[in-house]
Amino acid sequence: MALRDLFKFRELPESETSKPFLEHLEDLRWTIVKMAITLVVAMIACFALRGVLVRVMQAPLRDIDKQLGVLRALGITDSITISFHLAFYAGIVISFPLLLFFAAEFVLPALTAVEKKFLLPAIGVSFALFLTGVVVCYFWLLPKTILFFFHDTQSLGWAPAWTVQQYYSFVTRFTLGFGLAFELPVVVLVLVRFGVISYQFMARTRPYAIVLIFLLATIITPTPDVLTLAAMSLPMCLLYESCIWVAWFMRRRQLRAR
Repeated sequence: MALRDLFKFRELPESETSKPFLEHLEDLRWTIVKMAITLVVAMIACFALRGVLVRVMQAPLRDIDKQLGVLRALGITDSITISFHLAFYAGIVISFPLLLFFAAEFVLPALTAVEKKFLLPAIGVSFALFLTGVVVCYFWLLPKTILFFFHDTQSLGWAPAWTVQQYYSFVTRFTLGFGLAFELPVVVLVLVRFGVISYQFMARTRPYAIVLIFLLATIITPTPDVLTLAAMSLPMCLLYESCIWVAWFMRRRQLRAR
């Protein structure tokens, strides 16, 4: 029943022929296949450039301490395992616009002609926001976070000797999580555009949204410390507040058009 309710959302307008339920399932299967092929191709390209990826990912460490830039590999297969992990996450970043396009192609086929014109620009804006979040995290937030933990470890009289597994798990989750956090305006504005929520609802439920944002940041952040949690959640709160004003502006334009 849940699947049928989902596919009701994507039924074509009355002027067009609606597809039966099984054909919707076939569309879903091909969408998953196209997304998987796109991601695998991007992963292969990134795996071939794993040496470059390693140098880029460890640059924040070398800027702090050259000796710290030499990570310890404790597992025999760490070189291959972590290379696959890096290729997977880098492949997501590279193929993100196509993945969004395939998802939109499946979920939103019943858009009007005017709405379809905004599909590609919306995907472009979504990718730009995602990339902005990744870049801001990598060049600004990540070095400050690593430097904080580096000095905090030294203040306790310990010598920082981080492993490859720990470092790359922290960096990839932190960076991609920040990039996904920047997708919040797109998600909210899509819901506003389709009338699922309104700016009055968003303003009224702001306290609950802030609590949910902090809970989401707790799940996304790779460490439970307050600094990392605040660095992740505060920008998301500002983005949510900006979404309220943008939703108000969109509603005002709709009323003027009527």
